[in-house]
Amino acid sequence: MSVATDLAATIDHTLLRPEAGPNDIQRVCVEAVEWGFAAVCVNPVWVATAARAVTGSSVRVATVCGFPLGANETAVKVEEARRAMVGGAREVDMVQSIGAACAGRWDVVEADVAAVAEIVHRHGGELKVILECGLLDDDQKRESARRAVSAGADWVKTSTGFLAGGATVADVELLYGAVRGAARIKASGGIRTVADARAMLAAGAARLGTSSGVAIVREASREA
Repeated sequence: MSVATDLAATIDHTLLRPEAGPNDIQRVCVEAVEWGFAAVCVNPVWVATAARAVTGSSVRVATVCGFPLGANETAVKVEEARRAMVGGAREVDMVQSIGAACAGRWDVVEADVAAVAEIVHRHGGELKVILECGLLDDDQKRESARRAVSAGADWVKTSTGFLAGGATVADVELLYGAVRGAARIKASGGIRTVADARAMLAAGAARLGTSSGVAIVREASREA
């Protein structure tokens, strides 16, 4: 295994731009298979398309839920996750109820995650919970991570990349310490270079969400 191959296996090759069309989705799926990325992450409307495109490969299809604001009712998030799993997704990245977290309504936060976790796990998938760390103070980040784990999350994710900045090394380290091995950490947003990727992995991330996966792996290949 080369350094570039190892790095590729940590990347969720992501295309969540609203203007992305079918040709764009096909392109990122072909790239994901070609480079050996862990997953391709697309909006819910493209899940079935992506699932067909990566058939026969090791690439998993990931999608988002309650994205990017986390402000949907829980029942809506549950149905969105259910439809994604039926459509071929294997991983769901849901946005926690950010407003509830900021208000300290932790019972609401946990119940929201637990409902989505139940449906995702029922279909054999994995759930990542996006905290949107840029909108939270450190205590809220820690408690969000703990509540996500308590509710059944498999992963805790730093950010959507759409709202309040992207991943930081400090946030990855904080979340890694908060979950204490009970969940894995995904860093997402603003990861564009090999140096960025390595910094996040060194801080404790096990998965990287980025739209720059091809550029990162090419850079790693040149360095080898």
